[in-house]
Amino acid sequence: MARNGSYGQTARALLRATHPEPAAAVTAVAGLLALAAGHDPLDAALVAATVAASQLAVGWTNDAVDAGRDAAVGRPGKPIVAGDLSRRTVAVAAGIAAVVTPLLALRFGWAATGVAVLGLMSALAYNWPLKRTALSPLPYAVSFAALPGFVVLALPATPPLWLLAAGGLLGAGAHFANVLPDLADDAATGVCGLPHRLGGGGSALAAAGLLLAATVVLVAFAAGLPGWLRLVALLVTATALVAGWYAGRVEVATGRRPTALFRAFILVALVDVGLLLAGGRVL
Repeated sequence: MARNGSYGQTARALLRATHPEPAAAVTAVAGLLALAAGHDPLDAALVAATVAASQLAVGWTNDAVDAGRDAAVGRPGKPIVAGDLSRRTVAVAAGIAAVVTPLLALRFGWAATGVAVLGLMSALAYNWPLKRTALSPLPYAVSFAALPGFVVLALPATPPLWLLAAGGLLGAGAHFANVLPDLADDAATGVCGLPHRLGGGGSALAAAGLLLAATVVLVAFAAGLPGWLRLVALLVTATALVAGWYAGRVEVATGRRPTALFRAFILVALVDVGLLLAGGRVL
């Protein structure tokens, strides 16, 4: 009984180490996008499973690589820091998930598999070493562009350039928005990516500009969208980003953790995904 309980505790700790909320969100987006692109339900489920395996590999690698930093800045919610998992266990789990990713993708051919692996390797390169360099937005841009690229290549079909561009812009914007709340902790542990070099104000401006550009690309090129929906998408995006910008300034001025722009990013991401789904097929 104790042994089973131990296994259950380990499984729960591993789940927490995957960064479950963003991993689940990205996996769900992949599955919905696959359906919108024209995959049948079984293939859409396999697309989602491939992306889920990739997300597991990235999340576990992130926690294994950053365990020392997480301990230094006092993040007891991290399973390794809390002593619920060893770094080795998490690293082994990451390696298994990384191997499973291309095995699942092979069902869709070599081109789709290559793009799935590209997205995975790019995200792993962010975890180490690019997070600490001025190239830190690049893996986000590549991996977010690879996601719709994989979905479309798996049909098989050729992904339109506008779709890849929108994914890349959304990913780069996500990087700046995601890092904003942790700038101080990152600086204290020697992380100096591009957002840290630009500072809070420059990073907020970069995040807002990139996220708005992603919506503009989708509004301009996504097929099947009525004019009113395009206008609403632009208005919601602009309003969310402006509100996030000003709320973020208030948070900084009052000494609170600046999370407003990240919440605005989540809303913009939902708008962008909605544009693709509302437009039917992405081709």
